[in-house]
Order: sequence, then structure tokens, then C-alpha cells
Amino acid sequence: MSVPFYVSPEQLMRDRADFARKGIAKGRSAIALQYADGILFVAENRSPALHKVAEIYDRMAFAAVGRYNEFENLRIAGVRLADMRGYSYDRRDVTGRALANAYAQTLGAIFSSGGEKPLEVEILVAEVGSSSAEDQIYRLTYDGSIADVRGYAVMGGPAEQVADYVGEHYTDGISLAGALRLAVDALGHDGTDVRALTPDQLEVAVLDRTRSQVRKFKRMTEETLERILSESRPAEEPTGSEDAEDSGSAKAEDTTSASADDTAVAPPSDDVPVAPPENPDDDRPL
Repeated sequence: MSVPFYVSPEQLMRDRADFARKGIAKGRSAIALQYADGILFVAENRSPALHKVAEIYDRMAFAAVGRYNEFENLRIAGVRLADMRGYSYDRRDVTGRALANAYAQTLGAIFSSGGEKPLEVEILVAEVGSSSAEDQIYRLTYDGSIADVRGYAVMGGPAEQVADYVGEHYTDGISLAGALRLAVDALGHDGTDVRALTPDQLEVAVLDRTRSQVRKFKRMTEETLERILSESRPAEEPTGSEDAEDSGSAKAEDTTSASADDTAVAPPSDDVPVAPPENPDDDRPL
């Protein structure tokens, strides 16, 4: 009878963590940002049907990166849990903290189990409050760890580089247009080359506390994204060619004026009356 190889629990946990981290890093990043009127979600996603950001309940949203089939099962389980609690008790009893704790227990149990592989996912659970101080964002990792974050959260892909860019430019109380422009720029600074992302490459949604409806979740269309990004884009400076054309035009005008002023005047004859010469200092229409 063969004896199985012995692997220490510490080494086993390290191997499982490395496996999950490598799978998550293969995906594209997603960002959650608090702005003046709610919480903004921006994810790089080229698929119009497979969403990385979704609604969970009235004031709650879900965002995830990693394997789609795994975090989609988590999203469905969260929707069912929230609906059951709201139906059995009251809609106000459905909270983001309770849902985040349920997700943490599920992820932790799967990660510590030796019978199945860990889930290659990271998720965000957000709940918008009546004010920015009451907003809640919970970040959960593959091993069930949970963190209460403020301001912004980045996960998936080169998350550290994207988070560094957001941290350098983020300010409390930022507007929706400013937060969207910051998130798009941050997703483009995920490597050595800076990328310019277009609206069809993005998935954007908000939890807007100013909405009159009970449900605060709202997706943004490509037309809305294009309009907001164009309005928030800084004014373009004139290029070198335009400067050269303007300079050439000015020089041409100066040359024309000089040639007109320097033109010799024929000597007057005795028979034809001649008007007095014009004063070159007088203002003339251009």
C-alpha cells in the first residue's frame, strides 16, 4: 500500500492562494468609487451580455472579477438571500453587511476545504446610504477575507497599479463626471503603455441616492458615457501645425500691408486734381 506524500497545511494554503491569485490576475480590473451622490462602478468589459456589475437589492449592488461562472453563482445566491430576507421580515432588514458576511462564510469554507479548488473570484458588495458617510463598500477575496473600504476599491488584473493612480487623483465629494473620468483614466494606466478606453469597452453602473425610486441601481448606456466623457475631457491645446498656419497667415498679412504701403505713387499731373495722401496711422478695416 502506497503512502501519500505529506504536505504541510501552511504549504497547502499557500498553493491554493497562489492558484486563486493567478486566476484573478488574468482578468481585467474593476473599480468602485464613492462620488457626491452615490457609488460608481466601472469595469473593463467588452461583452454586452456577461455583466461584471449587477443589482442585488434596492440599495445594494454587486461587482466581481475572475471566473464568470463562479461569481455568477455567487450573485444569484445573493439575490435569493436578499429576496428571502426582505420577504420574510422587512426590506429594511436587507443590509450590505449581512450579505457580505454570508459571502465571506461561503468563500472561506470553499477555500479551506481540501476537496475542491478555491474560487478564482474577488467581489465587491456596496450599499448606498442617505449620505456619503453612510455608504458601505465591502471587498471580499477568494479566501473569505472581508474588508470595509472607504472612498474607492480596485480589484482584478494589475489592481495595485490602478489603485495607485486612483489614490493620487481621488478627492472626497468628487462629481460623477470627475469620478467617471478618473476611473476610465485609471483603467488605462494598468501597464507600461497608457490606453484610451472607449465606451464600448466599459461597463458602468451607479447606485444613485438622488433617485426617487426605491431601487437606486442604474446602468449607463454608451451614449450617456460618451456625453459625460466628452464634457469632462480637458480642452485641447492648438497643435504645432495650427500655430504654424496662424503664423504664416500673420506674416502674409504683414507682407501684403507692407507692399501696399511701399507702392510708389505716380507724380500728379497738372490737369487732374489729386486727393491728399492717406495717413498710414489711421485705423482701417481689415
